[in-house]
Formats: sequence, C-alpha cells, structure tokens
Amino acid sequence: MKTQVKALVVGGGAVGTSIAYHLAKAGWDDVMLLERDELTSGSTWHAAGLLPLFNMSYATTHIHKYSVDFYKALEEETGLNAGFYVVGNLRMAQTHERMDEYMLYASTAETCDVPYEWLSPAQIKERYPLVRTEDLKGAIYHPTDGYINPADVTMAMAKGARQHGVMIERKWQVDGYAWTGDHWDVTCTKMVERGGNLVASDEQIVIQAEHVVTATGNHAQRTAQLLGIKIPAIPVEHQYIVTEPDPALVEWRKGNPEHPVLRDADAKWYVREERGGWILGPYERNAPARFEYAVPDSFRADLFPLDLERIEAEYMSMIHRIPSSEEVGLKDDFNGPICYTPDGNPLVGPAPGLRNMWLAEGFSFGITAAGGTGHYLAQMMVEGEAEIDMASLDPKRYGSWMTTEYAARKNEECYSHVYVLHHPDEEREACRPLRTAPAYDRQKARGAQFGQVNGWERPNYFGPLDAPESFDHDARSFRRGGWWQYAVDEAKAIREGVGLIDATAFAKHRISGPGATAFLDWFTCNKLPKVGRINLTYALTAAGTTRTEYTIVRVAEDDYYLVSAGGWHAYDEDFLYQAVMDKEAAFGRINEEDVTTKWGVFAIAGPKARDVLKSVIKDADPESALSNRRFPWLSVRDIELGMCPVRAIRVAYTGELGWELHHPIEMQNYLFDLLEKAGEPYGLKLVGARAQNWLRQEKSYRAFGTELGRDATPLEADLPRFVDLSKDFHGNAAMEAKGIRSTCVTLLVDGPDDADPWGREALYDLGGKRVGRLTSGGYSVVFGKSIGMGYVSPDMAAVGTKLQVKMFDQLWPAEIVEDSPYDPQNGNIRVDG
Repeated sequence: MKTQVKALVVGGGAVGTSIAYHLAKAGWDDVMLLERDELTSGSTWHAAGLLPLFNMSYATTHIHKYSVDFYKALEEETGLNAGFYVVGNLRMAQTHERMDEYMLYASTAETCDVPYEWLSPAQIKERYPLVRTEDLKGAIYHPTDGYINPADVTMAMAKGARQHGVMIERKWQVDGYAWTGDHWDVTCTKMVERGGNLVASDEQIVIQAEHVVTATGNHAQRTAQLLGIKIPAIPVEHQYIVTEPDPALVEWRKGNPEHPVLRDADAKWYVREERGGWILGPYERNAPARFEYAVPDSFRADLFPLDLERIEAEYMSMIHRIPSSEEVGLKDDFNGPICYTPDGNPLVGPAPGLRNMWLAEGFSFGITAAGGTGHYLAQMMVEGEAEIDMASLDPKRYGSWMTTEYAARKNEECYSHVYVLHHPDEEREACRPLRTAPAYDRQKARGAQFGQVNGWERPNYFGPLDAPESFDHDARSFRRGGWWQYAVDEAKAIREGVGLIDATAFAKHRISGPGATAFLDWFTCNKLPKVGRINLTYALTAAGTTRTEYTIVRVAEDDYYLVSAGGWHAYDEDFLYQAVMDKEAAFGRINEEDVTTKWGVFAIAGPKARDVLKSVIKDADPESALSNRRFPWLSVRDIELGMCPVRAIRVAYTGELGWELHHPIEMQNYLFDLLEKAGEPYGLKLVGARAQNWLRQEKSYRAFGTELGRDATPLEADLPRFVDLSKDFHGNAAMEAKGIRSTCVTLLVDGPDDADPWGREALYDLGGKRVGRLTSGGYSVVFGKSIGMGYVSPDMAAVGTKLQVKMFDQLWPAEIVEDSPYDPQNGNIRVDG
C-alpha cells in the first residue's frame, strides 16, 4: 500500500469514487481512495437512485446533467452495466401555482440544455392510464431522466478509476490530518471485523498526500472534528417503501414501457416502478436529524426503524394518485440517513482556512450529483477553476457563526421543504431570528419583512404595520407577489425623495501595515484610491474570473477598509486571509482584521438625502459639509451625526445622491432614531433589499453571485473601467487570455402584466435561437416595465438589439439598452448642494 500520493480521496460512496475517477482521468496519475468499510456501505447502498435533472440552481443543474450523460457512457468504458433506466421524469402539478414553478424551472433548464415537454391531464391519462389525473393541472416531463442502481454505478466508477490508475483501499479509517506546509500527513487505522462490528486494529500508517478530498457522507461531523472546522452536513432520516407487485401494473406492462419516475410535488412524494410494484419515497414533515455529532461505531450499513405513522398522509396520497396500489401489500421498507445542508445544496470546494483540503459533503441527492461533482471538482483541483461558477456550493457559504443546532434544525427544515413550492422570493423560517443588528426590533415594529443573509436578518421590504405573522409567506409568488407594491413604493421613494436602507450585513475588513498597499495593488484589478477616496474593484481567481467584488476605502497611506457582499462573508475572508499569508513575505507585514460586527451600516439615498443629513450633521459649517467641494462623490469623510461618529462614504448602490453611513454598531439605535426623526419633514421611507435590487439594475450595477462570479471575467462583465491593464495583478494574464466569450448587458422587457423576470430565464434572438440567459431581473419604476441583466454572445450585445425572454412558457420582447439606462451621466449622484 502506497504511503505517498498526489491526491487522497476519503470515502468510497458514489461521490468519492467519482472524484477519484475524474482526478485520474484529468491526468493525476497518483490518486488513492480510502474507504473505512466496503464501497457503497454508506448512504449509497440504500439510496433510491433517482436522477432528477431539474434544479433551480444553475450550477447544480449542470452537475446533474453531466452525471446523467456520464452514467450513460460508463458501460462502454468499463464493461459494467451501471443499471441506468432512462424512463423519464413526470412532475405533476395540482395547482396553477405549481405550473408557474415548473415554467420557471423549465426556462432555467433551457439555459443548461435540459430537454422537457408539457403534458395536459388528458395527455397524462392517455399515456399512463393507471394515474388519476382529474385533479391535476398538468405536468412537465423530462425524457432523459430516470433512475440508476446506486451500487452498480458506484462499482462501475470504481472500475473506471482503477483503469485510470487509482488505488482503492478498503477497511482503512482516517484518524488524523496534519498539514506540514507542503502536504498532508493522514493517519490511517486498519479496520477489522469483530463480532459483526467494524473495529479499529493496532495497525496504523501515515499517508503523505499533496491534496486530500473528503467525501465522508454521514461521517461529515467526524471529519469536521478531525479538521477543526465546521461542516453543516448532518443526516436526516429518509424513508421509502416498496410494495408487492401491483396486478394492474403487471398487466399494463405486458404491452407498455416502464412508467417514468412520478413526482407529485404537492403530495410530497416520488414513485417509481420496482419489479412489478412501486417504490414510494415521501418527504414528510418531522423527519429527525441523526448523528449530530458522530455516527456510532456500531452503525454500518444499517437502517432506522420505520415510522409509518409519520408518512401516512403521503402513503394515502399515493393510493389516491395510483388507485390500483390500494390493495397491494408492503414488501420492504427503508429508513436510512441521508445527509443534508441548510439550503439543500452540497458543500463542494476548498475547506475553510486549510490548504489543499477539499470537501465534497452534504449530498442529499448524492447519486444524481456524484458524476458531475467529480467532474467539476477535478477541474477546480487540476485546472484551478471549474468552467461553471461553483460559488453557490462553496463550503464557506456558512461562516463561523454556524452551530450544530443550527445545522440540524435547518437540515430538518430543508428535508421537509424538498417538495414545497420554491418561490424565488422564498424565505424559510427555521432558526430565525439568529443574527440581528440593534435596529432589528425598531424595523420590525415598522413593518419590516426580513430575509436571512449569512444568518443576518435583513429587511426585504416593509409591509403593513398590522401584518399577521403569515403575511410574508402568503405574499410569495412566481409572479408579482403581495409584497410587490410595497417594493414599488420604496423604489419610488428613493428615486423621488429619500429612503433609508439597513446594510449592516455587509462584510467589512481592515487591511493595514507596511505591506498593505503593495498587497492590495497585486490582489485587486483596479487602481487603488488615494487617501480619503474609494474605488470599486475586483479580486480575481487564478483563472482570471471574478472571485470577489470590493469597495476599497483608503483611510490612510497604508490603512484600507474593504467592504464586500454580506452573503459571502466567510467566502471572501478565507480568500483574503490566504492571499495575505501567501504574499506577506514578499510585501511586508500585512494586518488583516474582520470588523464586520463592529460597524453597522445605513444607506441613505434620494434627491433629499443631503437635506436630511444637513439637519443633523455637527460641523462648523453644516451648509457646506456635504457639498461637492468638501465631500465629493466617491470620497470618504469622518463626520458626526448628532452624537454618533460616522464614517460616511459618498456612494449609493441605488444610483441616487446618497451616502453609506458606517457607524459603531452599539450606537445604531441612536442613529436610527435620529435619522428617522430628521427624515420626517422630507418623507423619508424605510426601504428593503428588493427595491434596492431593482434600483441597482436601472443603473446596471453588477452584483456578486449573479452578474459577477467565477465563470466570467470583469471584462466579460463589461467593466473595463474598473480594470487597470497597465499593472500586474493576480489573474491578469489568465483574464486577458480568455478574451470575451460572452458579454453582460441590461435589458428592458415588455413582459406579462402580472410578472417580472427573476434572473433565471433563457434569452433568445428573434429567430428563436438561444443566445444567453438572465442573471438578474425585476421591475423598473423609472421605465414602468420589467428589467433584467444577463449574458449574451458578444455578437448579440449591441445596444438596440431585440431579443426575447422565456417567461411562463412564452417568449416576451426585450431590448438591450445602454449601460445605466437611468441617469447614464450620473448627474443625480454628483449633484451639488
């Protein structure tokens, strides 16, 4: 057994074997996989093996699609039948709103080349007469979906991995990881059978590995403890039952092909055929999390007792949907652990704070995702970046505030939400409120309806003061929900008067010291600002794509204040910290400090913003304190508002005259009360994130996680004014080598009267050819129509180009407009006073 390898994969389920296979196929000829028991002995062995292509996540849809295509080719390569049954996937809808959901899904699927077709209830009945359809509104059918035998596909990938030179060793448990500075020393213990249990022997070895990938499934909490990090992957019980043969099904199959996988999302289950009978897989409420701290040593390929009472409603709804199943007995049952994360997406990418340690944990749909995860993670490891933006799956999307209790309860919620309506404006309730700024209670009392961003409560919009607890839930929609008019009024307030936005969730870091200037000049692509000024800039990946967006405030010669997106706090901090560690020897001492929770932030914006601030600023000459002469656009000043010291930045994400007011967080309530009272004569309105999102699109301001990400360069985002090509910065050469593969544009959309795009829709030319996709969408109060931003092929990016947007299974006219269609000369932002 080798003790020195290029890459060590820990975990022998479907995900681990896929990663090992793809690393070797990508050219790494020294890869080893360790499994503490037998291959497939974790969740893989009891998985139902479904392969749903459908997913609202752009990245996850690509991963699932790759898996399906890859599994179909495995037999030809390995000679092993992976047990892939391409039977299709029929998602039925009992309501019009569910059909709205499917139409949004379908447009997203088109951006990833996933085929589908629509079926009416009559067409469903004609094709599948055993299915009751009179209470259905329709269905979406994916012909390339199906199911697979999890053990067979894992063994096929394992054989393919061996054919590419991977060493697979079973019955070895990892008991320790130690980073030496250039490799990992991985302590491994030989496991032996004793009395039906798997126990540790006295035999130990240490494997030296340049890279380690953990794909430890249900054992993720043990992995976290060994690595000294937090991994919010905790299993939840998942039950499914197998019936005896159904005589009606057996008879029907004599002259007909197998049913597709049937999904009745409104009933919270999937059903597929199994040897003449049915498999029912429900996603019920109250399924408990298990193994919150570790998997017991005695738990191997084991199951939990079945709790039929918990799934009684789902079982009865299967009988309703497939009446012939009523007289069929139960043949088998399974209740096993399936790992979840708080948002349902797996954790794939570099481990927080560690070098050459990669995570592939938290797969609730592991068989579906295994093939694609191996492919794209191998790209990240071998080439430095994947061809798609994997940020939405990054393990660092949860910060150090995350606890075991939070992960367990959110994972239970996520399980029960698998088949709920996934509105784009959905906000889930579990474990909230958790992180609150001081003004939370004041804003709640004024009607704030909150969303959660990186654990922080942030107002999405301000509804009626007497709103019931269910108001926001009832206001959600795939069209213009009950919150829409409130957001319209808030957006108009900023365009016409003045609004106040709570932006406390921003991530904030201080970079200082003798090496700070040289470091940031290398780390970011724009010119550094002068003292007292600010710049918008980007940190790039080694592949030249956008890794992080920063507002850099230069407080002193070697003292900088960096502001970035609140939803990506730990993601940004880890990248920044590791870059500091890499470059400190070359540039000199660099101090990095996370000051996020020290500073609260209010953004005040609108034509009357200066008037409000003038009334409370303490200055020898308050009339000139906020003028262009003393406080020009894109500058920073330390000012006093009443008794509150404020670091004021003259910038506004809404594109109006405005300031960000960074203040000591312990003084937030004082400042809130002061500004609210001062704003009364000017009609100041509290404004939430949804209106702000619309307003920034009217200015074509790109947002990280939508227009900006690791699949496009700043030049492709059409931001050359923020890139200084005369200097040598990280990722520069790779960025220029990529050229312009696609271009970011802003569009005005003549869409339906009751809906706006969400930023997940496909874009077409007038001939019906797909030419791009939206990344953001919403409503423009200035233009009185829908607005969106997205990427198109460069030849289609000219201003005035007529396109079409796919919404609700129809194509709606759209036109590319100039960047910043509202106030393109920035006259409002720069106005003096």
